[in-house]
Amino acid sequence: MQPQTAAVLNQPSIAASRFDHAIFITVTLLYWSTLYVYVPILTPFMKESGYSDLLIGFVLGSYGFTQMFVRFPLGLLSDKLHKRKPFLMLGLLTGALSCLLFTIPGSWLWPLAGRIMSGVCASAWVAFTVLYAGYFVSKDATKAMSNISFMTVTGQLIGMILSGWLAGAYGWNAAFYAGIALGLVGLILAMAVKEPREGVTRAPISLKHLQEVVRTPSLIQVSTLSILAHCVLFITMFGFTPLKAIALGASTSQLTAIVIAFMVPHAVTSLFSGRLIAPRYGTWNVILIGFALSATFTIAIAYSPSLGWLYATQALNGLAQGLYFPLLLGLAIQPFEPSKRATAMGFYQAVYSVGMFAGPFLAGFVNESFGRDYGFWLGGVFAIIAIILSLIWKRSPNNTIH
Repeated sequence: MQPQTAAVLNQPSIAASRFDHAIFITVTLLYWSTLYVYVPILTPFMKESGYSDLLIGFVLGSYGFTQMFVRFPLGLLSDKLHKRKPFLMLGLLTGALSCLLFTIPGSWLWPLAGRIMSGVCASAWVAFTVLYAGYFVSKDATKAMSNISFMTVTGQLIGMILSGWLAGAYGWNAAFYAGIALGLVGLILAMAVKEPREGVTRAPISLKHLQEVVRTPSLIQVSTLSILAHCVLFITMFGFTPLKAIALGASTSQLTAIVIAFMVPHAVTSLFSGRLIAPRYGTWNVILIGFALSATFTIAIAYSPSLGWLYATQALNGLAQGLYFPLLLGLAIQPFEPSKRATAMGFYQAVYSVGMFAGPFLAGFVNESFGRDYGFWLGGVFAIIAIILSLIWKRSPNNTIH
């Protein structure tokens, strides 16, 4: 790379003001709130409707299954058009539509359609991450992703706190109606988001460059680890943990407490993982510690004798997962120049969508066959596999991650 090129790549794509950051942060919080405003009550809602764990796992898994096929093409299209903002707006619109579909009574096909539409909504996250990275110099990609990981968790937390309160006070559909409102407000505000202008004069990414992106060893490594990380997450907090809480006697308001116990440590750790912890202790070491703790406290869910113990497992699991998620996200795009980042992020997010599908789907099958606690054991096994792979790649002589 020529020195002049390196200098260009280390400049932010636009001079983003505090107002630009504030608008983007607000829209991002609304986006994630729309997506997650019903997540804590989804499995209890479906269970009360008479659906089996297997069918619940299938509906939950459709969220990730959709993203497997939509995220990567959206990343390619975003690079080709040199536009991110229209995809932000698409995400908010489909998020609101997803919530609307859940309010239609009758067949289980409506929750399935709603969850599939939420998968389309989540696929727009490619554009959010790349647009925000354009507000920072290239070398600060990990810092940017720590920030956006904090926004992600905060938005999810806002939505999930609203979920339990609304369901308890006004019924299941209140959470879905709130999601519609949040999505539409976000859609309006997204019109004010400032679009990075990087790559306006560049040609669309070529097939040769596409092959270079998807064959990058570090991208393959972090994508594989992220599959396993999302298997754990969508088996636990975003999957069957709420049903475990219900089995232990939790009310809808106590489901909110379970969410807070998980999401607050997750948010705080996400904010500092890339900024302070990884630079001090090493990226691979932090990833390893995160997966080791996550394996321990995922398995511990199965042995929780009371809601108090369940709160503790969620707090510690939230902390553990907050260690590695922002690091994996930042590492996915760090090696690439801005014009290739949406493609890299699209590939990364499409690949980890396998975990969103496989985790709850396989856990639903295991739960139905052997009992729900065995599904948490399955989540622990996925985390242990991630530990083994991390140890292998950390010791590899070709390792480029430090």
